[in-house]
Amino acid sequence: MEFLIKLITFLLFSMPAITSSQYLGNNLLTSRKIFLKLEEISSYAVVFDAGSTGSRIHVYHFNQNLDLLHIGKGVEYYNKITPGLSSYANNPEQAAKSLIPLLEQAEDVVSPNLQPKTPVRLGATAVLRLLNGDASEKILQSVRGLLSNRSTFNVQPEAVSIIDGTQEGSYLWVTVNYALGNLGKKYTKTVGVIDLGGGSVQMAYAVSKKTAKNAPKVADGDDPYIKKGVLKGIPYDLYVHSYLHFGREASRAEILKLTPRSSNPCLLAGFNGIYTYSGEEFKATAYTSGANFNKCKNTIRKALKLNYPCPYQNCTFGGIWNGGGGNGQKNLFASSSFFYLPEDTGMVDASTPNFILRPVDIETKAKGTCALNFEDAKSTYPFLDKKNVASYVCMDLIYQYVLLVDGFGLDPLQKITSGKEIEYQDAIVEAALPLGNAVEAISALPKFERLMYFV
Repeated sequence: MEFLIKLITFLLFSMPAITSSQYLGNNLLTSRKIFLKLEEISSYAVVFDAGSTGSRIHVYHFNQNLDLLHIGKGVEYYNKITPGLSSYANNPEQAAKSLIPLLEQAEDVVSPNLQPKTPVRLGATAVLRLLNGDASEKILQSVRGLLSNRSTFNVQPEAVSIIDGTQEGSYLWVTVNYALGNLGKKYTKTVGVIDLGGGSVQMAYAVSKKTAKNAPKVADGDDPYIKKGVLKGIPYDLYVHSYLHFGREASRAEILKLTPRSSNPCLLAGFNGIYTYSGEEFKATAYTSGANFNKCKNTIRKALKLNYPCPYQNCTFGGIWNGGGGNGQKNLFASSSFFYLPEDTGMVDASTPNFILRPVDIETKAKGTCALNFEDAKSTYPFLDKKNVASYVCMDLIYQYVLLVDGFGLDPLQKITSGKEIEYQDAIVEAALPLGNAVEAISALPKFERLMYFV
């Protein structure tokens, strides 16, 4: 035993000494390799969401599996400004300059050495499409120039564009199902989405291969009903359709168009004004007796063109194929105005990021609200009064009910999850299309496998 101890001692002292600097150096080198590897298999993405009411910046950081990494305490950096790009229809240079504060914030998040490898996208939505002449293209060209000349981000010319309706719907579908962890599962395990924006409303949900194969053909130039994609290695067929002119703000114009020389049954007693949308003015005068729930509902049904001929087995409104329904539509997530209107009218706690809503709940709220006069509505709904839209609260509520039940054919008692945010791991992400846009941008980078893409 004594001999063994002496042998071990001899061997230990015979080994070359390792200095503290060598020890630290080896560990620093190891750490450096780890950080280099992380940098090589992760990437940031910057998305500008140019909506109808304002512009927003979203910055995300993805690993090699397209999972979100933390940026500070959360998993996305987000901020917004008002007004939107469409407010600068006659001044495209100023439209681009309005994005500078958001661009500078993105540059603060992404370190300078990573910016040339970071894809940037700007997706403009429905309202910009409605500008007259070449105003929208001039704005987009000014934005391309700003991003290319003022930043070192990776800006491709085609990355600054007006997003079409099918992109809006498919990006939101990806966002919601990504955050819920549904991607990579069977289509029956996914969630359908309805997004009620300012200028348009979108519906998207996954369908069976049989339904996709038998989907109606569309006229040349129209968006196809089915969008095919591969997401987390699983092929999906998405039914997607965007209804331009039927977003929250746009729908008011469509409803008021029907009463150009008379009072409108969707307006509250005591209101007399002009509604302006996309540069056009519409008379908005209430009956002396105030709003009438049933007459307003019938007026909105006319605006939705529910009696329009349906060339297919089943339609939503305006002769549009409904996608066939099915398991992909059983669970629905509704966003944008489907969240904010119930919040602003006190139907839910303002602090909650999402809640369960039924169309019949909106109907009940509408019946009580439409009995108010304009002055009472302003004091009852201060958030709407602050936005100068309290006069349209009856119209907006009935519109949402008719859209869901008569337009999309939902059961009045069907439970829908309505939300602005979704829990993701130990953080939250906004329930909006930019995340889906970012996922597509990241998947296109050479160092990433094409885990998510549409064809």
